[in-house]
Amino acid sequence: MAKKGLKFQHYPESVKREAIRLHLEEKWTYREITEHLGIHDKDREKRWMRKYREEGELVFEDHRGNPFRETTEEYRYIRRLEMENAVLKKWLAILN
Repeated sequence: MAKKGLKFQHYPESVKREAIRLHLEEKWTYREITEHLGIHDKDREKRWMRKYREEGELVFEDHRGNPFRETTEEYRYIRRLEMENAVLKKWLAILN
């Protein structure tokens, strides 16, 4: 059952690949991965991992046919800029 007011977030193939790579190769925890990649649903990465173990590389396919998917590098860059912006706003509030 979906909660009212929540919208489902689509994550591009590159984010899914990076999340699974971080877990398998770098041994990151699910919590570290969700915070690092800005994944809002804490169980999303666990579902990707389970599907990856069941289906292999097919889990990465985008079945929506969206040709304008983000790449992991662009996603990380945006997240970094958002975090820097938030830090600067906090410093401005402190200085004022």
